[in-house]
Amino acid sequence: MPLFTYRASDAGGAVSRGRIEAETARAARAVLRGQGLWVLDLDEAGAAARSGLLAGRHWNAARLADLTRQLAGLLGAGLTLTRALTTMVEQETQPAVRATLVRVRGRVEAGSSLSEALAGEPAAFSATYRAVVAAGETAGDLPGVAARLADYLETRHALRLKVLTALAYPAIVCAVALAVVVGLLVYVVPQVVSVFEHTKAQLPWLTRAMLGLSTALRTGWWLWLPALAGGVWLARDLWQRPAVRAHGDRALLGVPVIGPAWRAIDSARAASTLAMLSAAGVPLLPALDTVGRTLTNSALRAALAAATAEVREGVRLSRALARSGRFPPMLVQLIDNGEATGRLSDMLEHAARTQQAEVERRLLLLTSLLEPLLVLAMGLFVLLIVLAVMMPIIEINQLIR
Repeated sequence: MPLFTYRASDAGGAVSRGRIEAETARAARAVLRGQGLWVLDLDEAGAAARSGLLAGRHWNAARLADLTRQLAGLLGAGLTLTRALTTMVEQETQPAVRATLVRVRGRVEAGSSLSEALAGEPAAFSATYRAVVAAGETAGDLPGVAARLADYLETRHALRLKVLTALAYPAIVCAVALAVVVGLLVYVVPQVVSVFEHTKAQLPWLTRAMLGLSTALRTGWWLWLPALAGGVWLARDLWQRPAVRAHGDRALLGVPVIGPAWRAIDSARAASTLAMLSAAGVPLLPALDTVGRTLTNSALRAALAAATAEVREGVRLSRALARSGRFPPMLVQLIDNGEATGRLSDMLEHAARTQQAEVERRLLLLTSLLEPLLVLAMGLFVLLIVLAVMMPIIEINQLIR
C-alpha cells in the first residue's frame, strides 16, 4: 500500500505533519478529512525522485501559467477533465512536460481528483498550486479557479521579470567595469611602468601598490580562483544557516533603498498569493501558512508566522500585521478595510496591485541610484590607475627641470 506524507491544518489552524498509508491519494485525503483535518500538502513518498531533476528544469512560472490557462479554457468550454488533459498532452511538445501530464491524466482516469493527481508531481506543481486546485474542486468552480490561478502565475512571473530586468543593467556595468580594471592592471600598468624600472628613483607608493596588485593578478591567478570559489561556497554555507540568515535578512531590511525595495517585493508576493487563495475559498489560516512559504526574507516570514499565531487566537489579521511593524502600512490599511467591509478578497487584490506599483517605483529608484554610483566607482578605479602611471612621469619631468 502506498505511503503518503501530509501536512494538514485542524479547525483551530494548528498545522501538523505525518504519514498515512492508503490505496490512493484520494483515499488518504478522505481519511484525513474524517479526522477533521484540512489537507495542505499531500505527497506520495518517493514521488519527487520519480519526477526527476530533468523535468523540474522545464517548470517555470511562465510555462506553468500557460498550461493552467489552457486547462481553464478547455474546462470552461465544457470539456471533461480527462478530455482536457488529453488535449493538453496532444498539444505538448516538450517530452518532460508531456510525460508529467500523462502521469497526471493517468491518476485522474484511475479515480483521483486533479489536486490528488498533481500531488504526485511536487517538482512541477507547488503546494500553493495544489491547495488552490483543491479549493476549486471543493467549491465546484475548477475552471474559474484555474483562470485566477493562471492570472496569479502570470502576474508573479511578470514581477520577477521586472526585478531581473532592473538588476540586469547594474550587473552588466559591474562585469564590464571589472573586466576593464583587470585588463588595465594585467596588461597596461606593467608595460607602461616598466619604462621607469631602469631608473634608480623610487617609484611613488601608488605606482608600487598597483604594480604589486598587477603582479598578484598575473602570477597568482591560480590561487585567486580557488580562493574566490571557496569564499563563495563559505558565504553560501553561512547564509543557509538559520541564525545567520535571520540576522542578515533583518540587517538588509534596514539598508536604505535596498531594504524598502525588498520589503515591497515580498509584500507584493504575499498580497497576490493571499488574494488568490482567499478568492479560491481557502480558509484564512491555511492560506497564511501557504503565503509564509512564498516569502524570501526570513524576517518577514517570522513576522507573518507571529501574525498567523495571533490570528489563530482570534486577533484580526490587519491588527496582527500592524503589531509586527514589518509590513507596509498601506497593505495593513487595505486589509483592515477589507475585514471591516467583508470584502477581504477584493481588498487583497487591490493591495496586490498597489504593492506591485510600489515595487516598480522602488526598482526605478534603485536603478536610478545604482547606475551613477557604478559609473562613479569605475571612474575612480580608472583614475587611480592613470595616476599610478602618470606620477612617475611627473617626477621625472621635475628632476629634468
